[in-house]
Amino acid sequence: MIGGRVLDSSALVAFATGRPVYVRALVWAAVEENMVLAVPSAALGRAWSMLEPEHHAALQVLLGLPNTVIQDLSPAAAQESGLLLASSGQDDIVAGQVVTTARRRGWPAVTGDPGALRKLDSRVPIEEMP
Repeated sequence: MIGGRVLDSSALVAFATGRPVYVRALVWAAVEENMVLAVPSAALGRAWSMLEPEHHAALQVLLGLPNTVIQDLSPAAAQESGLLLASSGQDDIVAGQVVTTARRRGWPAVTGDPGALRKLDSRVPIEEMP
């Protein structure tokens, strides 16, 4: 089984800005180990909105890596995420897609905001950024 990580918007921003450096180290280790990095499209959209233009090129580097896969918010993924949000009384589609992607793949979600993800599913493994 191929292992990997699911990157939320805070992890994407951390990679692009280099703060904390942990995410860059994780990404380059993933490249060396052929580990897949799943990027939910909703998290990617939020990351773009959070980044200053000088960090856009770094995010493009991550997106261009051969081990990075974008998880589209397809109609089926939107339904799965929306139903999860409804059952928990939450409304953050980004967190919903991150959690459902982590569930489906069986991989930890890398985040700087573990509380938002744990509110949706306390069983999803979380890799918290330092």
